[in-house]
This record gives sequence, structure tokens and C-alpha cells, in this order.
Amino acid sequence: MTLASTTPSYDGLTQLFTRLHHLAHVQSIAYWDQAANMPPGGAAARAGALAEVAAISHRLRTDPALRSALEQAQEEALDEHQRANLREMCREWRSANALPEALVQRKQLATARCEHAWRRQRPANDWAGFLDNFREVVSVAREEAQLLSQTTGLAPYDALMDQYEPGMGCAQLDRLFGDLRQWLPGLIRQVREHQARQPALRPVGPFPVAAQRALCERVMRWLGFDFDAGRLDVSTHPFAGGVPEDVRLTTRFSEQEFLTSLYGAIHETGHGRYEQNRPREWLGQPVSLARSMGIHESQSLAFEMQLGHHPGFVARLAPMIAEAFGDQPAFAPDNLLRLINQVEPGYIRVDADELTYPAHVMLRYGIERRLIEREIEPEDIPALWDAGMAELLGLDTRGNFKDGPLQDVHWPEGMFGYFPCYTLGAMYAAQWFAAMRRDVPDLDAQISAGHLAPVADWLRQHIWQPASRWSTDELARRASGEALNPAHFRAHLEARYLA
Repeated sequence: MTLASTTPSYDGLTQLFTRLHHLAHVQSIAYWDQAANMPPGGAAARAGALAEVAAISHRLRTDPALRSALEQAQEEALDEHQRANLREMCREWRSANALPEALVQRKQLATARCEHAWRRQRPANDWAGFLDNFREVVSVAREEAQLLSQTTGLAPYDALMDQYEPGMGCAQLDRLFGDLRQWLPGLIRQVREHQARQPALRPVGPFPVAAQRALCERVMRWLGFDFDAGRLDVSTHPFAGGVPEDVRLTTRFSEQEFLTSLYGAIHETGHGRYEQNRPREWLGQPVSLARSMGIHESQSLAFEMQLGHHPGFVARLAPMIAEAFGDQPAFAPDNLLRLINQVEPGYIRVDADELTYPAHVMLRYGIERRLIEREIEPEDIPALWDAGMAELLGLDTRGNFKDGPLQDVHWPEGMFGYFPCYTLGAMYAAQWFAAMRRDVPDLDAQISAGHLAPVADWLRQHIWQPASRWSTDELARRASGEALNPAHFRAHLEARYLA
């Protein structure tokens, strides 16, 4: 005799969300293939297929029967973890029900069309051509923001940002970025004056792509990436995708230099390790998902910046580089460290150093917030971009759309509200390492000895395994003893660049 479940509504919900997880799996691999392998002629068909999958998923999330199932599950005897899962289910349900299926499909089609055309328009510096598709992406995003705003009670841009960084709003973000603007420009000037007295030798290429790929994969293995559950490929814009059982990472190669591909791979490995170490017993359920994209970026930046730029790590990395490309004076550990820590304002966000990177994020945040709130139109972006780059980084970008507002994939893909997550991630990463050094007093010595397990062990316990069990603030408090505290980021930068 089989006993009846004491949580029938909750059990039914878990089955539904497992189905949604399977659809998301197929969708994520299709996205990866679109970026890494798909021939140009497949763009329209792929956009249609992805729009159909998005519509099916949306239909499942907005089934009218879900409302009563969620209400009944609230009354059932659930443990703490199940309650957290139910909370995340409710969150997904509210977001989905704010948007009509037609808009979900329209967004999928508009962003697929814009992103595919962007791949040709960016190298051609074709801002005018880009606008033809981008206007529709902005129109859809504004409609989405308005509908989410009505459901959540948040301002339109806050409602979009809440999809990526739950609990973070413009009021708090403006305080964080306002503080950053007060001290970051002075620190950049101070560091550049300091570094001018110790110039770094530049490596001499070319650097064969096959050797770069082999080096990337070697370093990824050292960092603990599981190639039985993931792979590295090439795309126009590096990203991490897939699912925990099948993580797809990409980077990009140029024979003229190798640090972009290497540190791009290290960055994406941080994302990949988070995904590969999410709680397997909860996979398929919302509680197993990454807490937020700011927390996700804290993992990529923990690997790329906190660990990847650590003097002990670089000392171990230097002989691997020399083995890959042949020894040369630029690969000496001290010079390599100066090279990768060099601070120099540049046009490209993904190539930016640790100090100037937040300026790129603040520029994009300021523009896209005004765009969503209808204060500006897409045609206004280049002038605002030029003014912002001149103010924040002292660079002239007039007429350079390729290395200006066309450089990122986020806007053609309609990812408004995401950019702040990068700098939030940098702040969290500094906070994690401050806590790590408190909990593991010999951490720096371990890294210098090439033992990276203490870093992964701490992250697995405090970030990866908890996943979405707690709110972001609660996760941070349990991991480090306090909610987000940007003072750790400033202390880290001053210690690394002025010591």
C-alpha cells in the first residue's frame, strides 16, 4: 500500500519546474550553438525555434491552475529548503504572469534578429544599420519594464534589474556608484603615476591559436573545471551557458596577443565552476539556481581578478605561458604581474583593467536606465557615450561605434539591467576574499604554493551549494558576516595597486 503524499501541491509544482528545467536545458544549448557554431543562414529558423520554446515555457509558467497550487503548497508541511524553493517558484510565477505570451515571443524574435545583425554591423562600424533592429528591442524592453513595474511596484528600470539582481534598486546602486565616483578617479591617477616608474615589457607574438587553446584548457583544469561536464569553444563575445551537467564556456582568440583569451577563459571558468557545483539534489528546482547575476559575476571575478591576478598565482602561471609560446623576458613572473595589473584607460570593457572597469559599467548603467525610462531615445546614445567616456576615462570615442556603443552583446540581446551586476560582482568578490583570509589564515601561502583547493572549498560551502536558499543579503551575511560592503573593494584595490 502506497501512502499518500502529505505535500501533493508542492510535489506537483516540483514536477512542473523539472519540466521547465529540461526546456531551459535545450534552450541554453541552442543559444550556445547559435553563438559558437550556427551558420549564418540558420539565423531566422533558430530565432523561430527559440521563440517557440520560450512560448511553451511561458505557457507552463502561466497556467491558471498554478495560482491555486502555489496557495495550497503554502499550507503544506514543508521544511526550510522546500519553503525557500516555493518562494522562488512564486517569484518566477509572478514575473511570468506579468508578461503576455505575445510579448515573450516578440522579444525573442527581436533580440535574435538584432544580435545576429550586430555580428556584421559591429566590425563595419554600422551604427545606423544597427538602429533599424535596435529600436524594436528597446520598444519591447520598455513594454516589459512597464508590465513588470505594475506587478512588482518597482520603477521600470528597477523592475528589469530585479530580474538579474533581486533586491537591488537604483536608490542603493546610486549610493554605491556615487561613492565609487568620489574616490576611483583619484586612485586611477595615483596608480598610473606609480606604474609609470615601472613599465612592463610587452610579449612578442605571434601566439598560435592552437597553443592558446591548449594553455586555456590547462589553466582551466588547474582551476578545477570538469571537462567531463563542460567544454570550451569560441564566440564573438565570451560567455558561459549550458546547464550544470553540461556547461558551455567560450572565449575568443587573436594571434597578436594571448592575455585576452587566457583571462577570458579564467573569467568564464569562475562562472562554470559555480554552475558545476550547484546543489545536485535540487537541480531542476528554482532554489538550485544561482542567487543573482551579481553573485554569479562575483565568481567569475573571484577567479579572474582576485585569484588570477594574485602574485602567487601569476608566479605559477608564468612557466605555463613560457612552455606554451617559448620563453621570453616578458614572461618573467615579476614582469607578467606588472603587465596584467597595468592600469590604462581603454575603449573596450571586457579588456579593461580592474580599476577602470567600473567606469565602463557606470557609463552603460546611466545610459540604459534613461533609455528604459524614456528620457532618451536610441539615436541619443552615441553623444551620451562620447560625453561619458570623455568624463570618466578621458577618451575620445567620436565616430567609433565599433569600440563604443556597439561593443557589447547585452543591448542587442535586450539584457537591460544586467550591467550593474559586473561591478556588484567585483565588490562581492573582494568581500569573499576578505572573509576567506579570515577563515583560512594561510590562504595566500596556499595560493603561492599552487594549492587552489582552499579557494574552491570556501566558495563551494558559502556560495555554490547554498545557491538560492537565502536572499542575497542573507547569503552575504552567512558567508562573510555582513551584507554587501563596498569598503572591501576599495581596500583590495589600494592594497594591490599601491602596496
